[in-house]
Amino acid sequence: MTCRPLLVACACLLLDLLPPLRAAPIAAPPGLIPQPAQVTMADGGFEVDAHTPLVVADHAESTRRTARYLAELIARTRGLHLSVRQGAARTAAIVLLRDPHAPVANREGYALDVTPQGIRITARDDAGLFYGAVTLWQLLTPDAQHGAVQVPAVHIRDQPRFVWRGLMLDSARHFQSVAEIETLLDQMAQHKLNTFHWHLTDDQGWRIQIRRYPELTRIGAWRTPPDAGHDGEPPRYGGFYTQDEIRRIVAYAAARHITVVPEIDMPGHAQAAVAAYPQLGVTGQRPAVSVDWGVNPYLYNVDDSSFDFIDHVLDEVMALFPSKYIHVGGDEAVKDQWQASPEVQAKMHALGLKDEDALQGGFIDRIGQYLAAHGRRLVGWDEILDGGVPADATVMSWRGSQGAVKAAQQGHDVVLSPAPDLYFDQLQSDRVDETAGRIPAQSLAHVYAFEPVPKELDAAQARHVLGAQANAWTEHMPTMKHVEHAVFPRLDALSEVDWSPAAARNWSDFLTRLPAQFERYRTQHIGYADSAFAPDIKIDRAAALASGTAQVTLSNQAGYGELHYTLDGHAPDRHAPVYQAPFTVKLPVTVRVATFTADGIELAAPRQRVLDRASLLSLDGNEMPNCPGSDFRLRVQPMPDATSLAPVYSINVFNSCQLYPSAPMNGIAAIRIDAVRLERNYALAHEQKLVVSRPHSTPFGELVVHRDQCEGPVLATLPLPDPSHGARRFTLDAALPAQQGKHALCLIYTAPIDGPLYALDRVALIAGPTKP
Repeated sequence: MTCRPLLVACACLLLDLLPPLRAAPIAAPPGLIPQPAQVTMADGGFEVDAHTPLVVADHAESTRRTARYLAELIARTRGLHLSVRQGAARTAAIVLLRDPHAPVANREGYALDVTPQGIRITARDDAGLFYGAVTLWQLLTPDAQHGAVQVPAVHIRDQPRFVWRGLMLDSARHFQSVAEIETLLDQMAQHKLNTFHWHLTDDQGWRIQIRRYPELTRIGAWRTPPDAGHDGEPPRYGGFYTQDEIRRIVAYAAARHITVVPEIDMPGHAQAAVAAYPQLGVTGQRPAVSVDWGVNPYLYNVDDSSFDFIDHVLDEVMALFPSKYIHVGGDEAVKDQWQASPEVQAKMHALGLKDEDALQGGFIDRIGQYLAAHGRRLVGWDEILDGGVPADATVMSWRGSQGAVKAAQQGHDVVLSPAPDLYFDQLQSDRVDETAGRIPAQSLAHVYAFEPVPKELDAAQARHVLGAQANAWTEHMPTMKHVEHAVFPRLDALSEVDWSPAAARNWSDFLTRLPAQFERYRTQHIGYADSAFAPDIKIDRAAALASGTAQVTLSNQAGYGELHYTLDGHAPDRHAPVYQAPFTVKLPVTVRVATFTADGIELAAPRQRVLDRASLLSLDGNEMPNCPGSDFRLRVQPMPDATSLAPVYSINVFNSCQLYPSAPMNGIAAIRIDAVRLERNYALAHEQKLVVSRPHSTPFGELVVHRDQCEGPVLATLPLPDPSHGARRFTLDAALPAQQGKHALCLIYTAPIDGPLYALDRVALIAGPTKP
């Protein structure tokens, strides 16, 4: 897998434990995300135009910085250029004031008042004033218009529920530019998130410059992709952040009240480091920087020289990152190399350790002590609990929520970051047009429903829950286009989970506030996903093929918005008919659908479905389910570092078998399969034994078509081409024996499991000539 501003050290300072504000007595103005703790609407409003000043009413430079930030954001998104002035509070102005007697006493809290006389934001600390400014910006951008805006009169008293409101970005698997990370930080700030967890080292790349060890970036930051230089793969992939670039990012984040928490993985996920300095490893051999996703075998050694190296690296890391927390990974450390090493085994027994988990516990404890001696605290994934953990360590629970429960019951602070719930590399939907990622899908509604405090914890234990964090692992997200599609708008849901009172969260109300946020995304050129609102066009394929007509049912994942459709080939707009109930069409026809709000804001771009006999006999490979027995499934790109969002292919690295659902086979004479060859760049460690191997009768394997079941009669056997010479995409054609009635098809690749992976792009049944 692989992992705030001003986080407090003691659970007793958690904002969630301070006197809570009451939930909003009535609905907030449209577009406020996350929902404030308390909102009271009033009569009237205040118009903000180009003549409205932004007044800094105290002498703090931090207040002036917040005013400048707000002015720049308003100018960029609303086209209003407000002047920033220093002076006493005044009417007909926007006033920002740090006030030790502000109405909201809690950290990061603020009061925002809009009256017909002006707007006033007060807070007791810098972060609170900043978040008040963010809320005001949302009030000033209720739509995509530019120029003056009427702000409704409102009184807001707000504070966050949790102190750790996080997003993790994996820069080790795929590398992002400084500018791209700054764009992500901007969006985090607009969502009131305050912790950027930055995953900087792993088997596939070392991304942080360490001056004492230059080979870490000269060698460890670069990998040679599979089939390098062909089919769009670069001859060399990688990059790293210089220390100056890291300081720039840390400062950029701090200006937005975001703390950057670096992750330097240990003792596993160390292959890039060992590639740079083989003496750090257990075997003494130099591996290549890994090109394989998954769990790789390389570990740090446990001798003094390896710990000296880690200490020196941490010295430079701590000099770059002022965060109180340093993340050391601790996850997915396959112990095979330790088990096979006589030296490691001798040390383990000399220390009186019962097993390798205890050895890892001692490893992590040693690092924790070093960090503590330098005034820092260790954070690790929940595997650090398996062998014992430093008393002051914070545990990030990713293997579900049980790690958080166990850690909190032992007295550790915890951050909830469970897979798959908050893994943003999970697909947002199972739609055919979704991009690459893990399956099962984690919808917008699923993220919104997540509760960070496990029900197994009592009140005292619950105080250890610092908050929740989403993770954007980038094995299948090579570009920031992919990251934005995966993160937004699920980040809106996460922000409300982390910030708003639990009792105030309301899914239906949240949906009404999203359209304004979508307009802000468009204005800022953020490539958010519309998956939750994208129209699904469903029919009964078998019935349509039999009758020549189809009953069409339209829906979307969120169950929100108006579905406007056309049947004449034109793109639907808000004036096209609105779907009310299933309707019947005669084949052939093309159904096109788009989703709008009642007042005409587009929620999802048009989708279409062609309904004719050929289309109904053809299925995209992403529509075809796995064969029974293995639920594992990924959507992957043609090559590991492909930069386009499409095409993508569904694979099961354990069992290359998919089902073509039951269809009328009368008159079907042939099958055509558009196939694709993919790289088998997956490190499965001990799960390698689960990969299904099937005998093949030709040198490179076959695609075998069975009737009804995977053990059913063989209808066709199609030899695969030589992978060393053939194209990655190829077509397989075969005649089928005459069949009667409805049958499913099971399609199995029998290719050797030490060779490439194969996927189905499209499977089409071909009708034979009609008898006279």
